[in-house]
Amino acid sequence: MRAWIVSVMVCCAAQAAPGEKDAMALAEKGAQFVRAHGKAEMIARINSRDPEFNQGALYLAMRDLNGITVAHPTTALIGKNLLEVPDADGKLFRQEMLALARGPGRGWVDYKFRNPESGKVEAKRTYVLRVEDIALEAGIYKH
Repeated sequence: MRAWIVSVMVCCAAQAAPGEKDAMALAEKGAQFVRAHGKAEMIARINSRDPEFNQGALYLAMRDLNGITVAHPTTALIGKNLLEVPDADGKLFRQEMLALARGPGRGWVDYKFRNPESGKVEAKRTYVLRVEDIALEAGIYKH
């Protein structure tokens, strides 16, 4: 009985992995921030890994509508156009993200990407939200 109680406490104390609602909420929070404080301040917050917009595996990134990554917690991606770089399965997922941003202005894209917490390439689902002339992206890893 005691072991069962301890295992329940450990299980329930562990934080649940972020879900789709969390990704959408983070993108919406970023959109509100951009409208209130401007793109430059949002870029600075994302690139500095501000915990408000970077929660480990769930983080906010920003791309312009030409495909250039303008803000990302992985600073090596900043300033690069990676539209022609596929995921592990050959999918040009960034092109799909850009098409959503330019078209309906929001939506989901599924692909494979390196999880910063595990260091492994995993299935990922990212919510894309256009704000002015940029796309905010917040994704979750599917386990």
